Amino acid sequence: MSGPTQSSRGFTILELMVAMAIFMVICAAMFGLLQLSQQKYSSETQMSGSFQEARLGIDQILRDINISGYPSQAMFSKPISSASYAVSPFAWDPGYNGVDLSGACQVGVSCDPIPSGFDLIVETNFGSGVSWIRYQLNGTTLLRAVVPKTVNGDPASATLSALTPFVENVMNNVPVVSGSLAAQITAQHPMMFQNGSVPLFQYSCSTPSGTQPCTSPTAAGYNQPQNIRDIDVTLIVKTPQGDMQTQSLQLMELTGRGHRSNPAN
Repeated sequence: MSGPTQSSRGFTILELMVAMAIFMVICAAMFGLLQLSQQKYSSETQMSGSFQEARLGIDQILRDINISGYPSQAMFSKPISSASYAVSPFAWDPGYNGVDLSGACQVGVSCDPIPSGFDLIVETNFGSGVSWIRYQLNGTTLLRAVVPKTVNGDPASATLSALTPFVENVMNNVPVVSGSLAAQITAQHPMMFQNGSVPLFQYSCSTPSGTQPCTSPTAAGYNQPQNIRDIDVTLIVKTPQGDMQTQSLQLMELTGRGHRSNPAN
């Protein structure tokens, strides 16, 4: 007597095709999420790198401003070479001779080219004697130079050949940026660039009525470089590439205030 027979049945072509379709949909969703994650990671990595570079840059600028004017001549018991002390916390051109300040220019009026919104020279002891430290925005690159001070020297000429890249992709001066990029920047960030550009340096001068913006009418007659007390620094940088998802520009704005702590010069 034979036992009951069992029939074996496999998947039909239709069932296999449905299963394959479901599998492909799941794979597409997984790869889509993976791509999105990679794009997000790339964008955040760029933001982090640019922020770190800008943060280090603005910290260095503020440190240089904070120690400007050291050491002053009043710290010495007898007259010495003017290259051994800081005549003024901030140098300028033309006409700077390291000794006579009577012909000093007026910030925002006749100082050309420095100090300006995109060009600054600090005079201070940087640790190895008095130096001129210059910051200059050239296109989208913030340059920096440190050179020893010389008697009757011209800080603008002395620092010009020593300038090296310090912070890249600086977007403060929109008019010097390429046309399409400039239009994109102002379109995406109209509030940030209401006046077309954002000065890197904005100066406040000491006056009998207190510290005032050097370009304000109340500072007239006191808006010379030796009277600069505070400098507001604004640094706007762009990541090397746009957002990987939206392709929009990624800008970040860092601000700080440098306060000249030496009132002796």
